[in-house]
Amino acid sequence: MAGYVSEFTQFITELKAAKPQLEAEQRKGRAIWWDKQPLDVKERSEQDAARVPQKPYPYATN
Repeated sequence: MAGYVSEFTQFITELKAAKPQLEAEQRKGRAIWWDKQPLDVKERSEQDAARVPQKPYPYATN
């Protein structure tokens, strides 16, 4: 059982061999969308001041 490699692991291994730049591209994409610097105090207070209060039930017509 020690020599068993799942189909998924085989696929990922082959994909990484075929595209060696894949991990670098993934890290770059993550940095764009997820790894953000925290907001400074002034910017955060401006965003909080601009916030519009939400109705208790947003689908109500009155």
